[in-house]
Amino acid sequence: MERIVDKLRILLADDHKMIREGLQGLVNGQPDMEVAGEAATGVAAVALSQQLLPDVVVMDVSMPELNGLQATDRLQRLCPTVRVLALTRHVDDGYVEQLLSAGASGYVLKQSSADVLLRGIRVVASGKTYLDPELTGHIVEKVIDRHFARGGLAKRSLSPREEEVLRLVAWGFLNKEIAGRLQISVKTAETHKANAMEKLALKNRVEIVRHAVLQGWLQDT
Repeated sequence: MERIVDKLRILLADDHKMIREGLQGLVNGQPDMEVAGEAATGVAAVALSQQLLPDVVVMDVSMPELNGLQATDRLQRLCPTVRVLALTRHVDDGYVEQLLSAGASGYVLKQSSADVLLRGIRVVASGKTYLDPELTGHIVEKVIDRHFARGGLAKRSLSPREEEVLRLVAWGFLNKEIAGRLQISVKTAETHKANAMEKLALKNRVEIVRHAVLQGWLQDT
């Protein structure tokens, strides 16, 4: 059967068949999505992703052979264009930090509503970063504590352009994409990003996303 080009192709990775069946019904019930494949292990998720190149992998964090974290890390090295949306019951900023470091573009709780998951899939597929709203408050509390602990709240303020660039970085855009959206050169975009990170003492993408959560930027997506 010929596939509708406009539909997002989703790979479901979860070791529980009942959960995969439920997710399959939910995804296939959307006019802009379809299930491209299913995997019951982390190894199968990576192999199928290489074969099918889906737009988004909905990745359970707890799976046999390779867990979701390991599978995400391997998948991002082998298929960097495939986006990963982590699915878990863990309300823990440590899990979020590890998964973002591994290359995940989003994090959704299994106990959240179907609408949250569907929104997460669409946001991640668009190239942005998505965090479950139920998780955000928990992370913000931790991030605020860290900022007070290291004097982060006294950092120099960003220029409007630096903030604009950093927002786009947090949402998952690459330097070239940022340059195109803002109609500036790639070098200028990189300079604004570097200046913003220096002012805020941010070392990597994980810390940029943390800052974005604290500022409420990810809720604009």
